[in-house]
Amino acid sequence: MRFDEVYGPDGVRPHYRELMDRLESLGVDDLADRFGLLDSFFQTLGITFAVSGDERGRDRTWPMDLVPRIIPSKEWAHIESGLVQRVTTLNRFLDDLYFGSQAALRDGLIPRWLVETSDGYIREAYGVPAPKGSRCVVAGIDIVRDSAGEYRVLEDNLRVPSGISYVLENRVAMTRVLPVAFASHDIRPVDHYGASLARALRSIAPPAVDHPTMAVLTPGVANSAYFEHSFLARQMGVELVEGRDLVVDDHIVYMRTTRGLKRVDVIYRRIGDEFLDPVVFRQDSLLGVPGLLGAARAGTVTLANAIGNGVADDKGVYPFVPALIEYYLGEKPLLPNVNTYLPWEPDQMEMILSRLDHLVVKPVGEAGGHGIVIGSRADEATLQRTADSLKANPRGHIAQDIVDLSTHPTFVGGKLEPRHIDLRPFVLSGDHIEVVPGGLTRVALREGSLIVNSSQGGGSKDTWVLDRHEGGQGAISTR
Repeated sequence: MRFDEVYGPDGVRPHYRELMDRLESLGVDDLADRFGLLDSFFQTLGITFAVSGDERGRDRTWPMDLVPRIIPSKEWAHIESGLVQRVTTLNRFLDDLYFGSQAALRDGLIPRWLVETSDGYIREAYGVPAPKGSRCVVAGIDIVRDSAGEYRVLEDNLRVPSGISYVLENRVAMTRVLPVAFASHDIRPVDHYGASLARALRSIAPPAVDHPTMAVLTPGVANSAYFEHSFLARQMGVELVEGRDLVVDDHIVYMRTTRGLKRVDVIYRRIGDEFLDPVVFRQDSLLGVPGLLGAARAGTVTLANAIGNGVADDKGVYPFVPALIEYYLGEKPLLPNVNTYLPWEPDQMEMILSRLDHLVVKPVGEAGGHGIVIGSRADEATLQRTADSLKANPRGHIAQDIVDLSTHPTFVGGKLEPRHIDLRPFVLSGDHIEVVPGGLTRVALREGSLIVNSSQGGGSKDTWVLDRHEGGQGAISTR
């Protein structure tokens, strides 16, 4: 039986009682009016996103639900500790891989062949320094809650994770449409993110640069996440640039300005590795900057996130993260993985094929919910195609137990109905590791769907982390 975030065996969980009483007092008509205000708010600001296969593309208004998610302080403290532990480990693994002795590979914690066959493994990243070892300056860690109420990490996003702008705009919208409910709770703020990101980026500037010039590198206005790129540049008070705005001379990066060239020390890039430098990677890339990797290797500019991070968020590497936590930190993982099976292991392949209709099969290199097959919801033809794909390319897939994601009341069709949710907290690495309180709660708006990604038709909720213990925990497991 799935875990409901709001309703427990004894009714509404204590930390939700005040909110649910407030929503009930408003009535359906008032809620519908406020829901309409949400849509108008995002339309006015032009906050959009892209849906796969939808010809309207990024013209879709960002879908935010009216009912926020609430996480008690004690529960959040457990999540936060687990995220700090995980991101610390991933930073150490990546820095060891690209700038160290590759100890985890040498000692057999993770197979060398698995790392070197990852699409996210970039040989050209060898020797490129990452000040303070912060290769994952911005990490988005996707967390789900299973039927027992236990939080589990579903996947790690360490390249160019997106969504933080929606966290901040969701909060602003919520304070406008449910001001009384918001004010009646002691909620940890999120509006400091821009300052925190800027602080993290400044801390990883090249050595001897006391007052670094920073910039956000975007693919341009046609990119589905352009709103977020421009939003974050404004929040930090730095320039938003495209590849054509930058030039490299003698391994130093400069930005073209109306007053001439200005040196750039730190680049928060929102462009994939393969497009960053046409001299080294894709020669047909018009998005990157010729010579950029050479400048990074020379240590005159810092790229965030670092090149090559994709090897650590490869879904084939994901099952080894708990062992890496113990290896690098000497600690047991605080946030467990979802049970995962490896098709390249013959005995596990046999088990996977025999239980295909009870498992989820995922391509290791895809994101955004693409290519996922949920066995219990697939027809025979789909299961057969999946089996054939597994046999043809075992390294290209993993299988996992189906997690019946927790549900949360969601305003759909003029009434509250349960919908599956997950959580993407954002973690910053620099002088220290900081976890933004809450993160992006994503909700599967289609009834019964387990796919919460906005690109697949999902929506979002404002996430309230309580600043102190309020109303008890109510049947919550953090074991």
